Amino acid sequence: MNSVINSTLTDTATPQLFISKMKREGQPQAVIDIFLRYYDALRHGKTGYIAESDIDPVTESDIAGIADIEDLHVIGEEALKHAVVIKLNGGLGTSMGLSTAKSLIPVKNGLSFLDITALQIRSLNSRFGLSIPLIMMNSFNTESDTEAALKRYRDIIKTGIPSSFIQNKFPKINAADMSPVEAPHDRRLEWNPPGHGDLYAAIQSSGVLDTLLNGGYKYAFISNIDNLGAALDTRILGYFADRGIHFLMEVTDRTFMDRKGGHIARLKNGQLALREAAQCPPESIDRFMDTDLHRYFNTNNLWIRLDALREIWDRDALTLPMIRNVKKLDTRDTDSPDVIQLESAMGSALSVFENADALRVPRSRFAPVKNCEELLLLWSDYYDLTEDCRIMMNQLHKSIQMNVLLEPRFYGTLDKLKERFPAGAPSLVNCESLSVFGDVKFGKGIVITGQTSIINTTGKQAFIDDGRHLTGEVCI
Repeated sequence: MNSVINSTLTDTATPQLFISKMKREGQPQAVIDIFLRYYDALRHGKTGYIAESDIDPVTESDIAGIADIEDLHVIGEEALKHAVVIKLNGGLGTSMGLSTAKSLIPVKNGLSFLDITALQIRSLNSRFGLSIPLIMMNSFNTESDTEAALKRYRDIIKTGIPSSFIQNKFPKINAADMSPVEAPHDRRLEWNPPGHGDLYAAIQSSGVLDTLLNGGYKYAFISNIDNLGAALDTRILGYFADRGIHFLMEVTDRTFMDRKGGHIARLKNGQLALREAAQCPPESIDRFMDTDLHRYFNTNNLWIRLDALREIWDRDALTLPMIRNVKKLDTRDTDSPDVIQLESAMGSALSVFENADALRVPRSRFAPVKNCEELLLLWSDYYDLTEDCRIMMNQLHKSIQMNVLLEPRFYGTLDKLKERFPAGAPSLVNCESLSVFGDVKFGKGIVITGQTSIINTTGKQAFIDDGRHLTGEVCI
């Protein structure tokens, strides 16, 4: 790819073309400036890689754990009146075959991600007699549907505080000549989300940052809306406030299933940093995925001091480490041309903020739903929904989410999943692992325990009768 990056630029590949394009699309100047910095780095052969030789692994003794801060919940409760919750809500449910806001998918007891999030805030407000704002970072695709759904929770919308702001976008770059991509048949293909690192530019350029600071808010808890384990925790808020930290990342133990996810490391200057897979040089990928070496990954549950963020913007635009992704212009068409998408990760601000730190948290604070396999697990009794609408693993001794493997052609979309589990999920509370191969439809009241593999080799849909108990290898 370096040969492409270092190729001779054509006259059309001038920064001015990108500037004009982004201005026509109404992108803020701060976002244009950030893109141009990334683009200039790209033109000069920068890859965004973080080499193994530039970092040291992080050990358990390097960072505090949540068990060390149990007594700080009182300080956290005092700080609640200065706290705001921000949820990243820009995604559509495309990975599950949908084209609507992913946050509106029913995930537990008929409640959606958005419902559960709103009810968590309502519970906090009721418990402490406060009005903690909930703010969504939406995309253009999710803004209208989300705003309509939030109208059911008018009691948690605070007067004078916006309930949302919209994510920006970057122009895709033609990998062949570094020019702006042109797709007259579908102009939407010319743009890519800048990654969730855009949060900082979007909250600043939208005016929401100044509104919050003027309203007396100091602390923001930020997480993905599809991570239902990420409820505001007063112990962590207390630790964050008490230590005067400007940026705090919640991390948890990496497992084999997390080996491709971003891990934290320490730069040679002592600063903590986040390294995503796209930032790892090809020759270091084995060490990147070594979960014994790089033990902790970013949950994307972050805490930031809003005044510290304002100070960074006052000095200069906050420019995070660049992530370069090479993709097809149309990911559905393998013959479409290669493009470069410039992105950034929200967690990479770990190496940008002064006085940044990480905190080890239990796996229960990381319960995302990225596919139908994780959705089935959340539907089931493996997880409970508490009275204050927190998602908790059913059994306390379970600290690592079990593995579920469903054959994608039969279970890969929400419609297919519902069709094959018409009575809802089976009981999985005592299941250690589950795999289903072939087309299998499940009746009601089914219990699956232990390590179970269900295999249908008949070539047609099989049906598992109501009330069956399945364990081990089940051949149909």
